[in-house]
Amino acid sequence: MAYTVAAFYRFVPLDDLPTLKTALAAFCAERAIRGTILIAPEGVNGTIAGSKDAIAAIVDELDRRCGIRRGEVKFSEADAWPFARMKVRIRPEIITMRAPEADPSLQVGTYVEAPDWNALIADPDVILVDTRNRYETKVGGFEGAIDPGIDNFTDFKDFVAASLDPKAHRKVAMFCTGGIRCEKASAYMLSKGFESVFHLKGGILKYLEEVPEEASRWRGDCYVFDGRVAVGHGLEATDWTACFGCGAPLSPADQASPAFEDGVSCPHCIDRLTDEKAAALRERQRQMTASVPAA
Repeated sequence: MAYTVAAFYRFVPLDDLPTLKTALAAFCAERAIRGTILIAPEGVNGTIAGSKDAIAAIVDELDRRCGIRRGEVKFSEADAWPFARMKVRIRPEIITMRAPEADPSLQVGTYVEAPDWNALIADPDVILVDTRNRYETKVGGFEGAIDPGIDNFTDFKDFVAASLDPKAHRKVAMFCTGGIRCEKASAYMLSKGFESVFHLKGGILKYLEEVPEEASRWRGDCYVFDGRVAVGHGLEATDWTACFGCGAPLSPADQASPAFEDGVSCPHCIDRLTDEKAAALRERQRQMTASVPAA
């Protein structure tokens, strides 16, 4: 069975969040939907999976309650469940930046559609910036992009202060996985005096969906926040996996390393792995393997 995966967000004022949380959790439970939905006073953000009919129903419900189709909604498929359970959570922000001046409801950068992105980033006057975290950028990126080298999106503010100057960098183009981080990042940069700020509408996922591979300026794959770990052009699942021990995305080369032990360690965490933790992870892996029914 193929599962439909929906990734969505919209910045829109929401109130009575406890009631909304209860309603969405019940709606998803009734339809065996799994994934995560975050709600906050500033809007809604989530990635969920289920049957085609179930996902169509929840998108209709989210549109009725939050006008989600006026934001971003993207669909893909997974051959296995990409999530273990369903979570609906209330948060202060749907994407954490801790910068009140970054308010997409007041101002936001210029949206650039996926088919027009290549022409924009080919402009030598444009500074191309990746707004994602370092564990995501290692999986893939646009050629020529600046990697801010951050571990959390909240650190993006420090990167801007240290590395970008509104007087020197007149045109800045930014991208992220689905578009949500760029909404906030562009609002933040406009508030700091940057003149022209562009961002990829629908994010990398929309680009990989719409731009033919032979015309693409994307290199590698795109990290996603579900069990598929990474997708490529056409949003097809790839050979990346994740280390259970530390959560790092692992390429096929990482998986071939002597430091990789399924469910236990990888080249990124082997040096920090204690004997006690390794024993606990091996026991967990043994129990999981034993619980899988024989074919």
